[in-house]
Order: sequence, then structure tokens, then C-alpha cells
Amino acid sequence: MQKKIYLIAGARPNFMKIAPIVRALQASNDLAFKIIHTGQHYDREMNDVFFEELSIPEPDVFMAAGGGTHAQQTAKIMVAFEEFCQNERPDAVLVVGDVNSTLACSIVAKKLNIPVAHVEAGLRSGDLTMPEEINRLVTDSISDWFFVTEPSGMEHLQREGKPDSAIFHVGHVMVDNLLYQAEKLIRSETSTFETNSFKTAQIEAGKSYGVVTLHRPSNVDDPSMMTKIGGALKTISTDLPLIFPVHPRTRSNIEKFGIDLGSNITLVGPQSYMAFLNLWKDAAVVLTDSGGLQEETTALGVPCITIRENTERPITVDEGSNVLVGTNPTRIIDETRKILSNQGKPCRRPELWDGKAAERIVAIMTKELSHH
Repeated sequence: MQKKIYLIAGARPNFMKIAPIVRALQASNDLAFKIIHTGQHYDREMNDVFFEELSIPEPDVFMAAGGGTHAQQTAKIMVAFEEFCQNERPDAVLVVGDVNSTLACSIVAKKLNIPVAHVEAGLRSGDLTMPEEINRLVTDSISDWFFVTEPSGMEHLQREGKPDSAIFHVGHVMVDNLLYQAEKLIRSETSTFETNSFKTAQIEAGKSYGVVTLHRPSNVDDPSMMTKIGGALKTISTDLPLIFPVHPRTRSNIEKFGIDLGSNITLVGPQSYMAFLNLWKDAAVVLTDSGGLQEETTALGVPCITIRENTERPITVDEGSNVLVGTNPTRIIDETRKILSNQGKPCRRPELWDGKAAERIVAIMTKELSHH
């Protein structure tokens, strides 16, 4: 009898992380699996084309537990997932990253005595005001297997008393997917992406450009903080045209707070994965407060300025192309100018970020479940 594993995803980036695992499971054919979409983020971009782009089947189960506060969302996911597991019990549940679905499904599984594997385990920012940090801490406190992307994750888990036999440094599924999609991008038609006209115009004029993404509430919901960051971006844009795929909430805040970004920053709507990759992979610099983008830029060697006081992904700073600048406008401007004048730091792709993390995870899970 084949062992069965549930793969949990709730938000768009989660699907990027489970996609390589799904592809590795399909290739090995050793474990049965189901893709569970908790519906944490309802996103019209997540349609047939989205799953086709990732070369994975559409989710087997859609739980539609989106919307509401953190507690409401987590509760809805827990109720729906518990019912599902009781009807059809898996041999293990695999969660990725640090969203509410990760937390909710790991708690439900453990209370039903179903073992939990956490992919991207052990990351710590040390900042308990970040909801993701709470999700990471709680999930790791009850997981059975820990799949780690970088050495800092190993150290945190060991310090928190996890047994060495349960911790596996496997590399990074997000990088597996990035390399897979980048390869696919070479063969695909990019002129259909709305941002392509911006990119093409810059390149034809022999100019470089930068890409901005901001979504953390501490940056975009606070008028004085958003004004400071906006001012820094406006100054940078006088040297380097910037393109800013902007979330509707952030866009309305920019208007509400009366922030003038000037004429050298192009605002566009949220982008699909491939359109966004096509844009940032050739950027002179990426300015962001995202967790995943710090890693993706490191994987492709694109300079990254992280507008946050801390990062749970220190390898991107120690070895990669990431500079953690905080939210001080002068520092944001200075560090960006350093990169633009070729004074940036040397960087390399971290060990095991080679596109094979998912294969390692599937091999380990197959072995672990055979004697579980």
C-alpha cells in the first residue's frame, strides 16, 4: 500500500514552493499525494494557467478559507482541514513556509497524530511583531521533520532542542522553482507581459532600471514610514528609473498619504510570476521588503536592497547579493548608489541552491515513511 502525503498551500508563493515537490513526487512515483489549497488567499491570478505554468495539476481540494483576521482565517482553515483529515487520513502532512495555512494545518495534523514535515524550517528573524515569525516558531515546535534551506536554520533548530536525526539541510525548493521557471522563460513569448514595454524601452535606450516591491504593513500602512521610503525611492529614481508592481492597498495608501513618487517611478499592478521574473532578473537592483525575493535575487545574483530592520534569511546577506538597509532613507539611497557605481559586494549562490532540493525532500520522506 502506497503511503499518502498531503501538500498544503494557501497563498501564491506556497504553490511555487510545492510545485518542485509535486514534480519530484510525480517523477519518483514512490508516494501518493494530494494538493490541498486552503484558499487562504483568493487570487484570480491562481487559475488554470497558473498551475500550467508550474507544470503541476490543479489542487485536489479547495477549502475556500480566505479572508478575515488572522484568527478567523486560521480558525476556518483548521475546521475545514480537520474534517478533511478525519474523512481521509494521510500518512503525513507537508507544510511550506510561514503563512497562516502552514500553522493551521500543522496544528490540526499533530492533534490527529499525523506527522508533519516543515519545508523551509528553522528560519528566524527574532522579531515577534511579524505574524510570520509566530507561524514559524509554532510550526517548528511541533513538526517531525525539518527541511532547512540554510545553515542558520540548522543552528536555530539545534538550539531549540530538535534531534539531529530530524533536521535535513536540503537546499531550497523556491530556488528549484525559480531555476525551472527561468529555463521555461527562455523559451516563452515575453512580449505579452505588460511590463515588457518598460523593460524593452530601457534596454533599447541603453539604460538600466530598478524594481521595487513593498508589502509589509510596518512599511506601507504607516504614513511617516511610507513617506520616508517614498522619498528615498523618488531620489533614487532620478539616477535610475524604477518600476513598482504595487498591491492595491499600497497604491491607495500612497494616494491617501499624499506621497509624490515623481515621474521616474512607473506604477503597475501585481504581476504573474513569469512576468515579474522577466522584469527583475535583468534589473540593476531590486528594492524590497519581501522574504522570498531576497532569496530569489541571491540565486540569480541580482543586487537586492532589503528595506527591513531584520531578516530571517541571513545567508542572502552573508553570501548572497542582499544588503539589509533598514528603513533609514539616507542608508537606502547610499547603499543603492554604491551598487549603481559598481561598489556593490561580491556574492555567490549558496550551497545546495542547485535546483535539486525537492528531489532530496522526496527521497528522505519516502525513506522516513517506509518505517514510520
